[in-house]
Amino acid sequence: MVDIGINKEACIGCGVCVNSCPVGVFEMEDDKAVTNGNIEDCTLCKTCESSCPAGAITVN
Repeated sequence: MVDIGINKEACIGCGVCVNSCPVGVFEMEDDKAVTNGNIEDCTLCKTCESSCPAGAITVN
């Protein structure tokens, strides 16, 4: 099972995760990143984790 953690306090609302995710797991809500319910589509590529400038995303 995929576990995607988003540190809301660290998230700067840049949207890089939304634009970098190849399967569209993220969206913006109230200027913060959230998962959109499609976590099962995650391929564990960790592009979101490595591209997040604030280090707010972890993928396990």
